[in-house]
Amino acid sequence: MEDNGKACFHCGTSCKGTDIVYDNKNFCCTGCKTVYSILAGNGLENYYDMEAAPGMRPGEYHSKYDFLDNRDISGKLLEFHDGPVHVARLYIPGIHCSSCIWILENLKKLHKGIRESQVDFPKKSIRVTYDSDTVSLKEIVLLLVSIGYEPNINLQNLESVPEPENSSLLYKLGIAGFAFGNVMLLSFPEYFEVEEFWLEQYKPFFRWLMFALSLPAVFYAAGDYFISSYKSIRSGLLNIDVPIALGIAVMFFRSLADITFGYGPGFFDSLTGLIFFMTIGRYLQQRTYDFLSFERDYKSYFPVAVTRVSGEREEAVQVNEIVKGDRFLVRNEELIPVDGKLLKGNALIDYSFVTGEAEPVEKQQGEKLFAGGRQLSGLLEIEALGSVSQSYLTRLWSDSAFGEKKEDRYSTLTNTVSRYFTPIVLGIAFLSLAYWLYRGYTDVAFNAFTAVLIIACPCALALSAPFALGNLVRIFGRKKFYLKNASVIERLAKTDTIIFDKTGTITTGNSAAITYEGDILNPEEEDMLKSTLRNSSHPLSRQLYTILHSNGILTPDIFQEYQGEGIEATYTEKQIRIGSAGFTGNKSPDVPRKTSVHISTDNHYRGRFTFGNAYREGMLFLFEKLSRTYHLAILSGDNESERPYLEQLLPPGIQMLFNRKPKDKLNYVRQCRDRGARVMMVGDGLNDAGALQQSDVGVVIAEDTNAFSPACDAILDASRFRDIPQFIDISRKGIRVLKISFVLSFLYNIAGLSFAVSGRLSPVIAAILMPLSSVTIVVFVTVLTNFISRNLK
Repeated sequence: MEDNGKACFHCGTSCKGTDIVYDNKNFCCTGCKTVYSILAGNGLENYYDMEAAPGMRPGEYHSKYDFLDNRDISGKLLEFHDGPVHVARLYIPGIHCSSCIWILENLKKLHKGIRESQVDFPKKSIRVTYDSDTVSLKEIVLLLVSIGYEPNINLQNLESVPEPENSSLLYKLGIAGFAFGNVMLLSFPEYFEVEEFWLEQYKPFFRWLMFALSLPAVFYAAGDYFISSYKSIRSGLLNIDVPIALGIAVMFFRSLADITFGYGPGFFDSLTGLIFFMTIGRYLQQRTYDFLSFERDYKSYFPVAVTRVSGEREEAVQVNEIVKGDRFLVRNEELIPVDGKLLKGNALIDYSFVTGEAEPVEKQQGEKLFAGGRQLSGLLEIEALGSVSQSYLTRLWSDSAFGEKKEDRYSTLTNTVSRYFTPIVLGIAFLSLAYWLYRGYTDVAFNAFTAVLIIACPCALALSAPFALGNLVRIFGRKKFYLKNASVIERLAKTDTIIFDKTGTITTGNSAAITYEGDILNPEEEDMLKSTLRNSSHPLSRQLYTILHSNGILTPDIFQEYQGEGIEATYTEKQIRIGSAGFTGNKSPDVPRKTSVHISTDNHYRGRFTFGNAYREGMLFLFEKLSRTYHLAILSGDNESERPYLEQLLPPGIQMLFNRKPKDKLNYVRQCRDRGARVMMVGDGLNDAGALQQSDVGVVIAEDTNAFSPACDAILDASRFRDIPQFIDISRKGIRVLKISFVLSFLYNIAGLSFAVSGRLSPVIAAILMPLSSVTIVVFVTVLTNFISRNLK
């Protein structure tokens, strides 16, 4: 190899002293060549199209990971395991760019035993779903090592993924403050020209001492700006750190040139002051963000309820009240909220929310059931093996397995503005530099150049959206309206069509008058009826279950729930059906303005329970308020007997569609969206799952059942039903606050740039104003979002 100055095609390291060429490409070591051959052999050459030399040099591992052969140890790294399907989460500190994400999410192309891999970039972790019959966890770890992404496995802390360390910011603040204080002290004689102290022969010594003191500030305290800028430029993008790093570099080398050639003392005081104040700004921003803590705040209000069993008593409790050893019920179609051991029931668990596998799994009594599975075959009684993890449930709620990701336009707007912002700022800075150099004002030129780069940092712009929308998420959570993420607020604000389910949504499940008409049920049939209803989580089933008496609870041999029609169960040789008239074989008409649940046993119709619909408090106010602004519709699976009453009760113009099955509801929502409508669907989360997912905003009304519905975007406590118009109105005002904060950010930058290009703004003052503007914007949006939400009681 004649040219030893070439860089490694894989990792970018110099190939000096090596002679490794493969596929007409140079490599610094056999490891990098092996990684390239693995990627190229599996059709993953696109990895190198994203940026030049994106890889990392693979380390030597030999027998380092032999401990993973021990099942007890490797099992602690597993997030889930059932038969051959295993899910592990690994912390990989080397994740740093889009190329890393791309290659790590294509691991299944490198080994057929890997089913799926998902990267959590902020936490630098990867979640791998694999087939343990084909590949072991050790083999996956060694594969990661071989391609340059060695996991950090800390056996003392296997329960959680290590979080990136933030304490280094305090150390950097201390170093920057020390450097700034001492450089300023040494600069005083220069300021005041005290010849008695600052003799001519000592000037070079003290100037070089200031240079030495500035080194840790520039290369350690400000190091993150250079690293971020370098990675940004390598990836072909210019992030917001590029102008800051360039400004620091210009001041440093200009000062070095001044003291080297005797032009003057340089700008080490301004340079260290700049770094010190910017570090203070970063620290204040981080502290402010942590103080508001809207993400952790809304997770702490996550409203999943579960039925806890104490002897013969059943009570609905918040899921975070479940502790190890508690017994709780999971009904048909409900989600298992916490790892547990199966005590009773026929378990047929759908783990697709966890693993992506659609095939349900049968479990026997005594076996372990994992959180995140959905029961498909009746009632289960489970003993909790630990307390619930709110972050785990939140991760499930946000998982892509639950449907398409809905747009986050304001996040995109911020990124777009930042992408074009940096080149514009660089252009203004260089034009200012050229103008003042042309005029012969060298000092003014470099001051203007540096001040422009610092003052125009778009941090305030970037912080506007997360703080404005995030604070509203926190406020809504405190008022029992729980949003999946901040982007839901934007979609709420754009809503123009609102569709309501009827049963369990605009009707309440607590105060309905229930009467029975038909043949008297014998004790055995009563037991079958109550036991069957106990398995179902439908609102009507829960209402009916609470008023029935029986001699004992039975366990069905077969249980099946048919969405929109009813439920069927078999006990030994006896069969019972509960549901609509057609489902149970009744041909007589239902009572007008009444909802009915029909019963048949052994294919013989027995009678019906009639529910006097009790509509939610505030329903009339809600529809009158919304009808002034929005197109409203009611979709119901019930018959049309309630139509005349609702038409008389509610404002005119509300579309009402009855006898609608779940698929019909989904198709109606889709048709509305195809016409350009922005649809908000309000349902009970059961038969409405498809419609909720298809809508722009899907809201579930929660009472005392397991309200966790991955298909929805928000969960509203039933007690806040009448406040829906207010939540939408606050969302609209919140978007206005966000737009105002964008305008203020631009005005700040325009004003700051006008002073900076004129040379009248020193870099140190710019460094003080930059974080001050960011904190001001954060305080502004926080105060205003709190103000517009003040009327929420």
